[in-house]
Amino acid sequence: MRQDKILNIPAIRRMPTYLHKLLKMQAEGKVSVSSTELAEYMNIELIVVRKDISLTGISGQRRIGYDVNELITYIKNYLGWQDTIPAVLIGAGSLGTALLGYNDFELYGFNISHVFDSDPEKIGKELYGRTVRSVEDMKICFAANPPEIAVICVSNSAAQQIADKLVELGIRYIWNFANVSLKVPPHVVVQREVIAGGLAMLAVKRKQNNAVNR
Repeated sequence: MRQDKILNIPAIRRMPTYLHKLLKMQAEGKVSVSSTELAEYMNIELIVVRKDISLTGISGQRRIGYDVNELITYIKNYLGWQDTIPAVLIGAGSLGTALLGYNDFELYGFNISHVFDSDPEKIGKELYGRTVRSVEDMKICFAANPPEIAVICVSNSAAQQIADKLVELGIRYIWNFANVSLKVPPHVVVQREVIAGGLAMLAVKRKQNNAVNR
């Protein structure tokens, strides 16, 4: 697959929403779906849907569309969600707890097996069936069951220190929810999530609409 296709970020971000719709259709017993149906559900142009779906390599049938089960498989394969992805979470605060409670991770094969924190008051507590352990236990846990991805939900001031420790322990993929840019070696991949980014987009749209309606 060409590198430019792999890095089609807007399309990749839309894939989970397609998958959500398809899984719902699958549960309802529907066997086929058209590009038009997906475009209406996503509220985007038909050509965008067709380009997105083409990235997965699937071929639709004229006047029928796509086989729902097959399209689910192709999207999961494209995203690398066909197999379970072992992960751990560092930071058992409000955000970390909310992520643990996000049930759809199971649909995507994303399995957070362990939770770590440095706060003595949180260590030992149960969160969604997982016992919060000390960050000092990461080395022991990773030796027995090394994760592929580490999710960072700690304070901005602690994020780099945690990232350094994760890299030292061999973690190559980091999902960073702290609002800082982490410095990591070239072989380590960091996906930074800036929650305020979505709020910024909404605020700008609100500002523009208010200006037009005055």
